[in-house]
Amino acid sequence: MNILYCGDAGISRGVLVSILSILKHNKGELHFYILTINYENTKAFGAKTAKFLDELVKKTNKKSFVKLIDATKVFTANLPKKNMGSYFTPASMLRLYIDKVPEIAKLDRVLYLDYDVVCRGNLSEFYNIDLTGVEAAGVLDIYGRRWYHYHGLFKQDYMNSGVMLFNMPECLKSGMFEKTVKLCAGRWMMLADQAALNKSIEKRKLVDRKYNEQEERPRKDTVLHHFSNNFKFWPYFHVQKVKPFEIEKIHKVLKITEYDDILNEYNELKGNL
Repeated sequence: MNILYCGDAGISRGVLVSILSILKHNKGELHFYILTINYENTKAFGAKTAKFLDELVKKTNKKSFVKLIDATKVFTANLPKKNMGSYFTPASMLRLYIDKVPEIAKLDRVLYLDYDVVCRGNLSEFYNIDLTGVEAAGVLDIYGRRWYHYHGLFKQDYMNSGVMLFNMPECLKSGMFEKTVKLCAGRWMMLADQAALNKSIEKRKLVDRKYNEQEERPRKDTVLHHFSNNFKFWPYFHVQKVKPFEIEKIHKVLKITEYDDILNEYNELKGNL
């Protein structure tokens, strides 16, 4: 199973929690790839941290590994110029460049996860779904699906990009990733990487929300719980932002305790990051 994270040094705490949660429910061979850049003020994901994570996953399965890949040259050669000043760091757009990274481009399929995604079950059923003729599989975005309709005026097909299963041969065949980079280079967009993917993916497969639950609390059947930002309207409008490694917020704001075993292990290990 090939799993991809993208980002700079700032995602290390979330990646640790995410990997611990995956290891809890998935004991088979896992190949984790971390794509990073060292660009201007963006500090790359640490090699020491990646080495520690590699040793960690091998304790569950000796064939598993964590591989850190520096994509700085690929990124700087094709800068998303119109979106470099967005709310998110430049590294947030790295998933759009994986067709230019040989180690990933050669794979059959890749499951991309945001650093704030926690696993609550076995990933095999989702990972092994039929992707014949499909570029990517994902879940509708809880907010964007109501406002964005790129492939039909009333068609709900706007996917959240925090969890996406890519069929690499099909993506390479269609040039899908190249389209996303061109869009980000020439046009400013809200949530640029997600918008570019939704505009460029012509052949998609929508899957059940249990594979990317974006609400603040998971359901009983949730497999992947995405700690995405949520809009709150009481007692005033604000954006609620709670990440998996913010233990106090998870307890006090979300009232969630079911991840305590993973978070206790995170507390013991975070000094290695």
